[in-house]
Amino acid sequence: MKKAILPLLLTFLSTSLLAQVQAEITADREHEGGRIVKGVITAEWLLKDSVFNKDYTGRPPGYTPDAQALDILRRKGDSIQLFVFMGTWCEDSRFVVPRLFFLLDAAGYSKQKLTIVGVDRSKQTLGNLTQTLAVKNVPTIIAFKNGKELGRVVEYGKSGLFDKDLGEVLTPKQGAQ
Repeated sequence: MKKAILPLLLTFLSTSLLAQVQAEITADREHEGGRIVKGVITAEWLLKDSVFNKDYTGRPPGYTPDAQALDILRRKGDSIQLFVFMGTWCEDSRFVVPRLFFLLDAAGYSKQKLTIVGVDRSKQTLGNLTQTLAVKNVPTIIAFKNGKELGRVVEYGKSGLFDKDLGEVLTPKQGAQ
């Protein structure tokens, strides 16, 4: 059942929700002036929002994108859909996601193929997307091709470098091209 729902969910989200924010925004009681965004948001919204734009604009200090990830996104990015689950309250998300944006921009990756889903501190979102896609930690970057999950990078990845791990997820395995 889950396999049948996933392609429909991906198609629905990537076509009908990408152009707009479909989110619930609440005050972050643990950080004065902060907000928790729960639901589908866009990179453009994060870049324009006065609370978040300072974290998401410009080149992150000291960051150089992983060459393999940059190369594969340049060559094959048009066939890859990325889902990013993040917490606007989460330090790891606020570290990784701006670097992901920079990597995607450097690769010329279309933001139309990027779906960003905000979660609350309980890792819940609107529409039960975290349960459907078994997301337990944030940030989680899930790569899809033709509705099939290629893999995911959770938090900083297994290597500690999210972009290196993303490059490995996106690189076709021997004989699987």
